[in-house]
Amino acid sequence: MKTKLFIGALAVMASVLVASPASAQENGNRDENGKVVRGPYETNRFGDNWFVGAGAGVNSFVTKRGASPKFGVAVDVNFGKWITPTIGGRLGWKGINDKVGVKDGYSVVDEKFSYNTVHADLLWNVSNAFGGYKETRTWNVILYPSVSFIHASGNNELGAGAGMLNNFRLSDRVNLFVDLSVMGTKAGISRVEPLPSRFGFVPSASVGVSVNLGKTGFKRHSSVVPAVIPVPFTEAQYNELKDRVQVLEKENKDLKAQIEELKNAKPDTVTVSKAGDLVSPATLYFEIGNTELSEREKAHLEFYVKNILEQAPEKVFVLTGSADKTTGTAKRNQYLSEQRVNNVKKLLVEKYGIAEDHLVVKAEGSSNNRFGSAVLNRVVTIE
Repeated sequence: MKTKLFIGALAVMASVLVASPASAQENGNRDENGKVVRGPYETNRFGDNWFVGAGAGVNSFVTKRGASPKFGVAVDVNFGKWITPTIGGRLGWKGINDKVGVKDGYSVVDEKFSYNTVHADLLWNVSNAFGGYKETRTWNVILYPSVSFIHASGNNELGAGAGMLNNFRLSDRVNLFVDLSVMGTKAGISRVEPLPSRFGFVPSASVGVSVNLGKTGFKRHSSVVPAVIPVPFTEAQYNELKDRVQVLEKENKDLKAQIEELKNAKPDTVTVSKAGDLVSPATLYFEIGNTELSEREKAHLEFYVKNILEQAPEKVFVLTGSADKTTGTAKRNQYLSEQRVNNVKKLLVEKYGIAEDHLVVKAEGSSNNRFGSAVLNRVVTIE
């Protein structure tokens, strides 16, 4: 009789609570047309929307035959996390003791037996699923399947079950909960002899408090682009734009006229002098005591030939060789200047094909140093 009353109470509570999502659709989670808004929601961080809870209540042990249920003390400690407004997970410990009586023909080692259960639950918030998410809702109904590992009276068994968790919001952080559940497992944990049936069930009801940890709540993702409301022009702004347009139109008209004028204009005649008429002297420098050009000076000579001499095939060029007067004797310097200028002439004639009758050779020795530095006077000039 007690068992029927206990199970009947659970059923009545369940029927009332399942109906709650439809009757508890509070304002604040609807759009302008009164329709429930259900997301989508932005993914929360790992540390957000955690909770811990603890509660106490009663439990019993029910089998098909043989056992006569009694009530024991149930304690539950758990923690979990909401991943979305409707889906979450929970791990917990439930236990302390249970009681079982026996009918005629059966015996039990001890009517009061202790048990410890570690359970994992997959939470489904029915209120948010059907009524739309609202963080300030007073009553949330949550259904869950559960799997568990049970240690009772020296026996280790696995169990599975289901439950209904009812969260009553007291504040942003604190909830009062009523947890109704039933767990199925092998009947041997009760130690009733002979075994009354293959399986037994542990109905449980507990009341407790849960505390929300970390950042709470979920932010709804919106793909709506905010409307941009244009600000109407004032009359002064309109007139200013009108004047600006007129100025731009005039500038555009003037530019078109200039383009047409340039298209129709006759090109100016430009007379370009031949390269030979614009000759500048070339200077080729020598190391002290040397009469042969370095590779660098040969490159200078080649550039001069390509850009000046070959561009003025009718012009006569004067090659003047010099030596600095700060070193050597006058006779030695005269010899150096002659060798230097003759070597340059030889390159021009034999390598570059300059006509010999277009080259005039002069050797000044050190008698006419044009430059202030001795280094600059070891030179052959082409003019």
